[in-house]
Amino acid sequence: MRHFEPKEPGTPPLSDLRVIDLSTVLAGPGCARYLADFGADVIKVEHPATGDSLRNMSWRHPSDGTSLFWKLVNRGKRCITLDLKNPDDLVFARSLIEDADVLVENFRPGKLEALGLDPVELIARNPRLVVTRVTGFGQTGPYAHRPGFATIAEAMSGFAAINGEPDGAPLLPPIALTDEVTALAAAFATMVALHSGVGQIVDVNLLESLYQFMGPLPSAYALHGYLQPRLGSGISYTVPRNTYRTNDDKWVAVSTSSDSVAARVMALIGCGNDPRFATFEGRVEHRAEIDRLMSEWIGQRTLAEVLAAFESAEAAAAPVYSMADIANDPHFAFREATTIVDDTPMQGLIARLSRTPGVIRWAGRPLGADNDEVRAEFADRHASRTGQD
Repeated sequence: MRHFEPKEPGTPPLSDLRVIDLSTVLAGPGCARYLADFGADVIKVEHPATGDSLRNMSWRHPSDGTSLFWKLVNRGKRCITLDLKNPDDLVFARSLIEDADVLVENFRPGKLEALGLDPVELIARNPRLVVTRVTGFGQTGPYAHRPGFATIAEAMSGFAAINGEPDGAPLLPPIALTDEVTALAAAFATMVALHSGVGQIVDVNLLESLYQFMGPLPSAYALHGYLQPRLGSGISYTVPRNTYRTNDDKWVAVSTSSDSVAARVMALIGCGNDPRFATFEGRVEHRAEIDRLMSEWIGQRTLAEVLAAFESAEAAAAPVYSMADIANDPHFAFREATTIVDDTPMQGLIARLSRTPGVIRWAGRPLGADNDEVRAEFADRHASRTGQD
């Protein structure tokens, strides 16, 4: 097993790791971003002519025209350009990988091998190397060679089928949900592989990463034939759980995830003695009536009144926030959930470590910004090794 030396307090915990990021767009680069956030030296490799297409996606920063997505997902990374079809660049890529702890890639299965970077051979030359492979459907199986897009995973994982209003169409998420979920799954799996102390291949894919989030629904179908219908903002096993409009035209979200909380909410809206609503099963059976009663009760009150009443009842309710609301919320501010990196507001670190915290060093950098530095660094290292030999 790999031995992890204790870090000095204040030192980023992954500062002794080097990661080569050959991936593009979102899930793979997102995995490498989380490693960079906690100190890993991540070298982002792009094609010199085209770069990563994420550079041209989404809104742009008004000062330099760079994609805000790029600045977020590739923060903390050093950026170099290599054409892997160029023999000299391919040799240099191999030298980078031979000196690295992690390689992240998201080519279709077989493409990395076709480029001359077979993971098995790479691990043979660098026995500690973890090769994290992010694809749409995994490295094996009938769909392995299909192109991988988050939308496809959202459709095929069961996620879209249960999203939307009861009589409406299946809904896809309005954010890059699957890519973000897969980035976290890949970062987690990478750290597990590193902790194993042996070089190995990590196979992570979009479809199965989102499928994990379906909870007990696969079990419920297999054992009971249950297919969850579309319930709007509702959920199959807890009622009430929905969003409701207040009389000052705001929206509030309500959840009752235990019998005791549900009992207090039922009492709050004036139906606490109704035996039909005393159990999870009874509330689920009478979903429509409870939602009607909740809508009427909340619709007669302002958002502030609703929130105060729920707080007094020790029940769960929250305002439905927009990005504008988040930007003005004191808790988000206190926690520094949004931070400023190179004049760009973006999400802060995903987790806080008390003794070895992560650090966001810079936003995503220009194409090839670190070419000279990285090449010089590896030339010096090669010269040092040659001298030792």
